[in-house]
Amino acid sequence: MPERRARARPVPAAKGGRRSVWRRAQGAAAPPPPDPRASDPAPAADAVPAEPDSVVQAALYRDGVRVASPASLADTFRELRDQPDGMAWIGLARPTENQILSLAAEFDLHPLAVEDAMEAHQRPKLERYGETLFVVLRAARYLDASEEVDFGELHVFLGPDFLITVRHGAAPDLSAVRRRMEETPDLLKRGPEAVLYAILDAVVDGYAPVVSGVQNDIDEIETEVFGGDPWVSRRIYELSREMVEFQRATRPLVGMLHALMAGFAKYGTDEELQRYLRDVADHVTHTSERVDGFRQALTDILTVNATLVTQQQNAEMRALAEAGFEQNEEIKKISSWAAILFAPTLVGTIYGMNFTHMPELHWALGYPFAVALMAVVCTSLYVIFKRKDWL
Repeated sequence: MPERRARARPVPAAKGGRRSVWRRAQGAAAPPPPDPRASDPAPAADAVPAEPDSVVQAALYRDGVRVASPASLADTFRELRDQPDGMAWIGLARPTENQILSLAAEFDLHPLAVEDAMEAHQRPKLERYGETLFVVLRAARYLDASEEVDFGELHVFLGPDFLITVRHGAAPDLSAVRRRMEETPDLLKRGPEAVLYAILDAVVDGYAPVVSGVQNDIDEIETEVFGGDPWVSRRIYELSREMVEFQRATRPLVGMLHALMAGFAKYGTDEELQRYLRDVADHVTHTSERVDGFRQALTDILTVNATLVTQQQNAEMRALAEAGFEQNEEIKKISSWAAILFAPTLVGTIYGMNFTHMPELHWALGYPFAVALMAVVCTSLYVIFKRKDWL
């Protein structure tokens, strides 16, 4: 194990009057000097309670075996100073700014990496700052009930004799990684790099249930699409959004792992760890390809669903048009017969008026003439409507 370097490093001044979150937190972390004019201390009831310690677990290892389990960060720093050939593995979940600043001061972490760890919501990436490696990972777990992918963010600081994990979210479960490494001391004694690769493997293995769950949902969606489920479009859209986020979590990992593999010779990576990393890279590539396939499949399914919906709407419109046509034909028939029957009714109504002075009222041929007139008008109307296919 290389000798530990000096931990302290001066913080550069902020440019343009704007301070980063890391520098602002440093300024806020320093307590104000005591007022010499104050005579009595503040009452205990007004004292601000200390922030709860969010350290999940801290341990000190030597030759792959745990030799100490410090209860706090301060104890961890002291134990590591007393054992220069040891390795500290510190795990934190949603840490406070003071805790991160304490780690930054002790292990000489770069301000940019510290700021990223404070703010979270970073894309997966890998950065080297001297002898310190900073890695951001996006872990995932699938919630089948709501058909959502729950993403957790993990920040890893890797140095010659320490490894710090800062977890934002429920995933991944690093306690299982710690148990696995402690059960294989031959691997753990290879140093912080071995722990990093174990974490990478755990994150990538956590993608497998997500891939399986999404594949099952896509199969169900295909059945619903051809079954005519009216709500399937919303389900496709929501799952597509989850796949966009999943793709953002997995795709950068391919480049990150290839960058690590490219540095094998330069940084003298152990051969066993090289094989281990190549295996993780294969799994990441496979997962990334599956996610790309899911996005394409969902896009195709959405297109097919839109086509089926359009066909269904066209069929409904055609049925409505046919019903309207049939209704128009019936209206034509009813209108034609109404016009035919109206003609004799009109003639009969006129001659049914009991006026004394009316033409043809006392004509001997008046009745036959009226009947003949009704017949001629009705016949003419029938012939006209028949020629127009109204009857």
